[in-house]
Amino acid sequence: MSSLLPPPRRFTRAWALALGIPFFIALAVLTLTPSRVEESLPNLLDLVLGTAHRLGWDSLDFTRLEIIANVLVFVPVGIFAFVLLPRRIWVLSLLVGPLLSIAIETVQRVALPHRAATVTDVLANSAGSLLGVALAVLCTLLLSPRSSQRPPSRLETS
Repeated sequence: MSSLLPPPRRFTRAWALALGIPFFIALAVLTLTPSRVEESLPNLLDLVLGTAHRLGWDSLDFTRLEIIANVLVFVPVGIFAFVLLPRRIWVLSLLVGPLLSIAIETVQRVALPHRAATVTDVLANSAGSLLGVALAVLCTLLLSPRSSQRPPSRLETS
């Protein structure tokens, strides 16, 4: 399968690093500080929930919003892992998100007693990361220059 996945262009990896470093710093601040998001950004959560309810999504509550946010926050983790790992070991990008999530939840459990470390968070984060890898693979297959330079079929050569 790695032969179907051409390596990213040099500038793609450079952009992934340029965007990935601040993203991972923000992720660390978001997940590894003592204050919970609902304590530090209560107005934002109220705004999101209020907007969703006005749009008719009455079943959205804080718990569901937290799960959706955990999925969405980890989509870039999967994308960055896929772009930055060498193609010969791209399958390892499927493990980066779950392992990172387990590490974050372990630190929260051990060192941040005010934070809630849950299996649900690991599952949601892992799903987001896997979705990110899937999106990156799909974009690579659809947008790679090699996909438009397929060899001619036997009908075209005869």
